[in-house]
Amino acid sequence: MSADANDDPRVAVTGTPGTGKTTATTLLDDPVIHLNELIREAGLWTERDTDRDSLVADLDAVREAVGEWTGVAESHLAHHLDADRVVVLRCHPDVLEDRLRERGASEAKAVENAESEALDVILSEAVERHGPDAVYEVDTSDRTPDEVAAEIEAVIAGDRDPSAGDVDFLEYL
Repeated sequence: MSADANDDPRVAVTGTPGTGKTTATTLLDDPVIHLNELIREAGLWTERDTDRDSLVADLDAVREAVGEWTGVAESHLAHHLDADRVVVLRCHPDVLEDRLRERGASEAKAVENAESEALDVILSEAVERHGPDAVYEVDTSDRTPDEVAAEIEAVIAGDRDPSAGDVDFLEYL
């Protein structure tokens, strides 16, 4: 059952790795489910992708583990949950590559994620699953974590209009 638009909405905060999801959501007043942490700690994965140095999540098990939830769920996989609103954090691919390299990502992983960002991969998945009227893009390229958190808070409060398709990084390709 879906939460009423003004009563404890389920807000998924998603985006390509490096866009600022974890950093921004730690600044929110709302309860936050950090899905990547849950996946690791509860063993909700099916295999380890050694080429990408990542775990392959069991999305059915993740959905079952979170159950009926409210508040905020954050991860590059959060848009796979049932949610009332989906915030897709975006970041210019050049900035994203730099952020990922600073975090210790390999050159191949940084480039792969930057290309995924330019191609709107997560945005497209979010719109396909939730529809454009439930998706809100936030460009984090030149914003502080506090500014990004304020944008997410505006979505939670219902004070921001949906904006799927507003951000375009195709020139990167």
